[in-house]
Amino acid sequence: MLRYVAAILAGLVLAGAQTEREWEARFRAIPEPENMRAYVKRLSARPHHLGSPYDRENAGWILSQFKSWGWDARIESFEVLFPTPAERVVELVEPVKYLAKLQEPVVPEDPTSGQRDEQLPTYNAYSADGDVTAPLVYVNYGVPEDYEQLQRLGISVKGAIVIARYGVSWRGIKPKVAAEHGALGCLIYSDPHEDGYYHGDVFPEGPYRPKDGVQRGSVVDMPLYPGDPLTPGAGATKEAKRLELKNARTLASIPVLPISYADAQPLLAALKGPVAPVAWRGALPITYRIGPGPAKVRLRVKCNWELKTAYDVIARMPGAIHPDEWIIRGNHHDAWVNGAQDPLTGLAALMEEARALGLLAKQGWKPKRTLIYCAWGAEEQGLLGSTEWVEAHAEELRRHAVAYINTDSNSRGYLRIEGSHTLEKFINGVARDIEDPEKKISVWKRSQLARIAGSPEARQEARQRADLRIGAPGSGSDYTAFVHHLGVASLNLGYSGLDGSGIYHSIYDDFYWLSRFSDTDYAYGRALAQTAGTAAMRLAGADLLPFDFTNLADTVRRYLGELQQLLKSKQEEIRERNRQIEEGVFSAIMDPKLPAPLPAIEPAPPHLNFAPLENAVETLTRSAARYQTAAANGAPAAPRSVNKLLIESERRLTSTEGLRGRPWFKHLIYAPGWYTGYSAKTIPEVREAIEQKRWRDAEAGVVRVAAILEQEAALIDSAAAELK
Repeated sequence: MLRYVAAILAGLVLAGAQTEREWEARFRAIPEPENMRAYVKRLSARPHHLGSPYDRENAGWILSQFKSWGWDARIESFEVLFPTPAERVVELVEPVKYLAKLQEPVVPEDPTSGQRDEQLPTYNAYSADGDVTAPLVYVNYGVPEDYEQLQRLGISVKGAIVIARYGVSWRGIKPKVAAEHGALGCLIYSDPHEDGYYHGDVFPEGPYRPKDGVQRGSVVDMPLYPGDPLTPGAGATKEAKRLELKNARTLASIPVLPISYADAQPLLAALKGPVAPVAWRGALPITYRIGPGPAKVRLRVKCNWELKTAYDVIARMPGAIHPDEWIIRGNHHDAWVNGAQDPLTGLAALMEEARALGLLAKQGWKPKRTLIYCAWGAEEQGLLGSTEWVEAHAEELRRHAVAYINTDSNSRGYLRIEGSHTLEKFINGVARDIEDPEKKISVWKRSQLARIAGSPEARQEARQRADLRIGAPGSGSDYTAFVHHLGVASLNLGYSGLDGSGIYHSIYDDFYWLSRFSDTDYAYGRALAQTAGTAAMRLAGADLLPFDFTNLADTVRRYLGELQQLLKSKQEEIRERNRQIEEGVFSAIMDPKLPAPLPAIEPAPPHLNFAPLENAVETLTRSAARYQTAAANGAPAAPRSVNKLLIESERRLTSTEGLRGRPWFKHLIYAPGWYTGYSAKTIPEVREAIEQKRWRDAEAGVVRVAAILEQEAALIDSAAAELK
């Protein structure tokens, strides 16, 4: 029997740990910042959005690079719906006239900002076509809580066009909520408070968004399902059966356009009505008012609704011992315009990893498991390239996928990690072995010190807990289909926090901007390549896969406590609201001087029985401890049966029926929020039911989640028994 020593390298037998460390050290010495700079410069030379000639050319060039490094590489293509704008109009028609420019100006010193013929205009993909003229209402960030405040003020958006600022939630949530409240159209603008001069100098003098800068982006309803709107659950091949456009549930139901803060200011300045509360005020030099009236706006959107080809570059390095177990690594290559930061800073790291691994293979290194490196197409429109690939290969991936490692954009700063908590201990170990290029300490230590400088609670935990917590996976990047649809354990990695940025999804996200205002020497690009590449090597080389369940159990216990506190807060909120109504003191939050209609008394929420979930968490905790002991004390020399169980462990946290109302999302512990889009909701069926006061659904969700946790605990017990 060979002993497994977690302190040396999780999942590696003592005899092989030193060899693995030597190969990893060789790997981390290879990535070159100058190579990454060259990749970004080449790939960002022209706009390369889905359907553009340069997108196809880039995919071919990436393919050639993988092949030159010794990988078995090919392109898989999918035919996906991608509307592009034919007509766009935003016009203030009352009380004065103003025609929005809807165009970002060329910056003379920025050479690619003038590539007009190839740039996508400023628009929101998957907006409904429409031509509406209506009163304007300012709705702050346009999230449900903002509409609750409007209701208290007695202001309706029914029959209006709303204007919301970017922030708090993903952009696609804003037209969805507006339509739910009867709005006819939606404008989304970048306020300088979140995205401009409030933070520092604007481009080209500084990194922040200039007054005419606009954030493009998709408004497809990804919390329902990501990927091609016409082929939910199936790969969008040429032969795929497609929905009719009218039956595609994820398309926006009202017209929506993004605008700059230069175009937004005249519209907002024309509003009257109540002064917006402090929390609703941005940084424009106006008095923020809500409306409606006297401002009236015309909004016109008409698109060409066509299929375009998305190109996924897929490269393989076969495993020498377990070729049927796959470690998958991905980053997208498409962009809204030139996309130097988003996504090419992440893709450059992935490519340099692939080059380095190719060099190691020529020196005699062989991964035990198959490595699959992917450059995804059509991410920006709604994770189309990765989702269609996952759906097309779903059965293979269920059998073979061990883990998925994702990156997207990258900059200077602290290592940020979201992902499956079964991999939390593992990725903490990787982070301890990567040197921060500025502080010359481990990136783990730098992150710990940043948390110690935070709140008292964060400080205490960072000092006392063995591992730093990673974030729960929400959505917004290419890990979504892997973890949420198939239950493949996933990680999302990147560095950020020390750079200012205000060029997201604009024509100014280009090589010129990146060379002046972000990771200018690609030191953190190199650190990202070292981090993700080390993780891939370690997963590919482990004899016993480095899954751990103690942190999972600890995290789920924390989620349970949050649910119990959320219920308590909702109960107190309803009691206080009812008390105010009964005493006749309920008043408008926005302006207490204004009359507001008294709402009806709300029934008190029933008692929720959390006992099944409490019991399941206790069972999971005990099982996790048993497995940890068994893994530390010894194991068979070739624990193939244990690894099969470990691969299955994330799958056990999913349900074939999926979440209530959105069955594509099958993970019962994590999901993107219905009204957040990117941000995760943990134990989502219960949490969102409590938030939305659907008490019966919450109680049913408790039972359902408890059952899958009991199943997970049983699997973990089986793995522990195999190790003994």
